[in-house]
Amino acid sequence: MSYTLIISEKPKAAFRIAQSLAEGRVETQKNDAGASYYELSRNGKKLVVVPAVGHLFGLKQASKGWRYPVFDIVWKPIYENKKSAYTKKYFDNIAMLAKNASDFIVATDYDTEGDVIAKNILEYICNVHDAKRMKFSTLVKSELEESYDKASESMDAGQVNAGLARHVLDWYYGINTSRALSLAMKAAGRFFVLSTGRVQGPSLHLLAEREKEIRAFVPVPFWEIELRLKVEAMDIVAQHETERFWEKKEAEKIVGDCQKEKAIVTDIEKKKYKQKPPVPFDLTTLQSEAYRWFGYTPVQTQNLSQSLYESGLISYPRTSSQKLPEQLGHRKIIEQIAKIRTYSKLAEDLLNKTELKPNEGEKSDPAHPSIYPTGEMPQRLTAQQEKLYDLIVKRFLAVFAEEATRESVKYTFSIGNNNFNATGKTTLEEGWLRFYSPYISAEDLSLPDFKKGDSFDGDVIMLSKETQPPKRFNEASLVKELESRSLGTKATRATIVRTLFSRGYVLGKSIEVSDLGLTVANTLEKYSPEILSEELTRSFEAKMEKIETGEINKENVIKEAELILEKTLTNFKNNEKVVGENLLEAFITMRRAAKLIGKCPNCEKGELKIIRSMKSGKRFIGCSSYPDCKTGFPLPQTGTIEPLKQNCARCGKPMIVVRREGRVFRNCIDMNCKSPAKLAAEAAKAEAAKTADVKAGEQLTTAPVKVEKKTRKPRKKKEV
Repeated sequence: MSYTLIISEKPKAAFRIAQSLAEGRVETQKNDAGASYYELSRNGKKLVVVPAVGHLFGLKQASKGWRYPVFDIVWKPIYENKKSAYTKKYFDNIAMLAKNASDFIVATDYDTEGDVIAKNILEYICNVHDAKRMKFSTLVKSELEESYDKASESMDAGQVNAGLARHVLDWYYGINTSRALSLAMKAAGRFFVLSTGRVQGPSLHLLAEREKEIRAFVPVPFWEIELRLKVEAMDIVAQHETERFWEKKEAEKIVGDCQKEKAIVTDIEKKKYKQKPPVPFDLTTLQSEAYRWFGYTPVQTQNLSQSLYESGLISYPRTSSQKLPEQLGHRKIIEQIAKIRTYSKLAEDLLNKTELKPNEGEKSDPAHPSIYPTGEMPQRLTAQQEKLYDLIVKRFLAVFAEEATRESVKYTFSIGNNNFNATGKTTLEEGWLRFYSPYISAEDLSLPDFKKGDSFDGDVIMLSKETQPPKRFNEASLVKELESRSLGTKATRATIVRTLFSRGYVLGKSIEVSDLGLTVANTLEKYSPEILSEELTRSFEAKMEKIETGEINKENVIKEAELILEKTLTNFKNNEKVVGENLLEAFITMRRAAKLIGKCPNCEKGELKIIRSMKSGKRFIGCSSYPDCKTGFPLPQTGTIEPLKQNCARCGKPMIVVRREGRVFRNCIDMNCKSPAKLAAEAAKAEAAKTADVKAGEQLTTAPVKVEKKTRKPRKKKEV
């Protein structure tokens, strides 16, 4: 019996699609390797829903040889790579089901990546060139049903071509420029693999420029003058109207003039003002807020939000939109949220409004609205998912709330000819602040009700300060900066930042460029500046948008990239040896530094360093004075490790940073030390073990619970 084969992007999504479209029982089947698919009936027609597991194909060099430039490429199954061997069972699953399919429907995520995934599956597994297309932003039953009923007759050719062009350009730049760097070191005497890329290069360059500014920065001294009063048991600080004094003698004279003189209130300025609600979350703003309030890295936020989406709790997260179209049914969503005990009071307050109009931002996305909660009941959330879900729900509710009313009061205190200003702020009407609490920074500072002519005794203090260098980026602010410069896409920026860390080009919570990163950036700037060019990268991004709209042809854009790379890399190759010598020295220095953890706490002569066992292949920390000193500590076997350059406050041993899949752990090297960081890591590990993901095909039957509740009820299997 033939059937319609629906292709989804991930196993969890496939299960939800099958559940939503079925008019009766869903039959869960598995192929010989254990990959699931789902059989169901709708309108008397048999449907089969089968998942991919993200990309099943990747670009590979068609010819042999590790050289550059190379442009002969072909799509190959990624299971041919040992690290991706797990994808073969999903590949075989689709191949088996495609044989008896009468037609196909694409139900991958509706964006360029989802279209590339689907296009390759159709082309190279199903042997068809096109299929119907379901378009949805949430994995809730009503939207999936509508998406199926209104599926377009074919895929969006512009979106498909833009996605394919992006993959080709990224491969061209990534492979060719990385080989150029690596082969340059080989020409200098030793072979190590370095990498850069179409967006990675400009990203490293902007960080390197900031690093140079910071290192070259020379602080300039200045002085500030404060008036300190104690009124009604309150300490009040007023700043001199001249914020900074660049001459010490001038500041000293003013302090001298103000001694033993009373401070008199000479002016009072009160203002009431409105604060608009925040705008809805796009991915970058969500990443910034999650970093600010929870310390989640952008990759971590991206992964957590994806898991909430696949559970049907929020809309598609990889969006650049700050819009909430009316057709989403705002009132209906808020009515659903009102059924969740944690948010019932806030939601009910909004439902009492005659009109629900969101405060929208300027950014838009043709494929998806902003991130919003679907209103489905959350069940079995991890602690991290819980926090992010709470942030998303409260942000959504806040955008519909009233403006907050605030009042500022500025008092001017005069001592002779010198004026000092103190400013206070209070909230008169909370408005949206109540809905978004505790994720607000609008702090109140109430001052006494002074009147003109009031006089007080106070102390006038001179503070010595210095100008500060430019601020370093953190991961979230760097992602935001890349967006502002139109570098990368909403889906790739976080991964690009992670890659810079994994290559050893940058390190630290406040991002510092390593000597290797600076050397790579400086070398490319001298010999291949086009690889670092923001303008060129932005130009290609704009052209891919035109491919999507059908204004230009993808083959022409790809050919242009080939010509640019050929010219760029020819110049690089002419200087290969001198380039390699510079890179090799920096790379070896970086490798040595990356292994050094700190002084040995036992012998105090040797250095603790990361060692990899030749016998087992496992890494551990050992003393450089071995065998005289046998001090050693075990290490995690996955993730990248960086010395933190500080000692544990509890035991005094060195601290390390472990970066794993977007998550960052700061630990003492002593596994027996119960430092705060260690205790937090153990608690997080225990929580993760308790809340392991439910396998696709199992239906949660836990009763609705408050979001913040930690108790868990036993899982039961339920026939779908």
